[in-house]
Amino acid sequence: MALRPGTLLYHVREAACSIARNSWLALASAGVVTVALLIFGSSLLFVLNTHHVIRDIESKVEISIFLKSDVSPRDVGALGARLRQRPEVADVRFISKEEALQIVKQDLGDKADLLAGMEKDNPLPDTYRVRTHRADQVPVLAAELAAWPGVEQVRYGQEVVERLLAVTRWARLVGVGAMFFLAGAAVFLIATTIRLSVYARRREISIMKMLGATNWFVRSPFLLEGVILGLTGGLVAVGLTMAGYFPLVSVLENALPFFRLVSERQVLLPVFGGLVLFGLLLGTLGSFISVHRFLKV
Repeated sequence: MALRPGTLLYHVREAACSIARNSWLALASAGVVTVALLIFGSSLLFVLNTHHVIRDIESKVEISIFLKSDVSPRDVGALGARLRQRPEVADVRFISKEEALQIVKQDLGDKADLLAGMEKDNPLPDTYRVRTHRADQVPVLAAELAAWPGVEQVRYGQEVVERLLAVTRWARLVGVGAMFFLAGAAVFLIATTIRLSVYARRREISIMKMLGATNWFVRSPFLLEGVILGLTGGLVAVGLTMAGYFPLVSVLENALPFFRLVSERQVLLPVFGGLVLFGLLLGTLGSFISVHRFLKV
């Protein structure tokens, strides 16, 4: 329902006066929103970083395809072309037996002399290393590749991949479940605190209804109050989350360079902006539920 400027100004003034009159209750309501969104935002960042780490690990899972020694160079090239045509394959890298020997020597370092003379009779096979788009594609593809002609053996770290897939599934289920639980808890807490504010003004509302005020006229100041409290709680929660998250990212980057948390602005800005909007939504929803139930009674 559209509101005239004068009516809107009245509702804004009433909402501000209600917050001023019930300052401690308003502070408690904003605090509840802040705590709920702080927990929710921290859980969201935890899930986001868990998925980031899992995706990073998944991107490093490789299938090693060892070829038979009697495979001709033409068949080796044809096998590589066939691999690149597979839709689940993200990257294909060929390592010749000569290159493989050089890699082994580099890994041995000072003990590389142990491999002296192996250039003439190199026992290492030609190898293809394949990466898939998703880790769950590795077992199926590896089983199929093992039956290809010219393939001697296929390895991909079966136990590691299976454990990674199990951890991935549990992390996603727990993360989604935690976010839904916290969202429901936040709505319940905000609805409860706004209901206290409505109850404190029950006589005033009864008088307004007796004088012919519509439900929307009665409801609007409380909705605006919920918007203000939700927005305030959201902004404070985002500020506290940023104040704790970015120093944590900096500390971990210095202490554990190989363990990188999500720090890209294009990823984090929607998260922080969403928390503010979510706080506004929770405040509005909590106010609407509380006032709606009161007006029904």
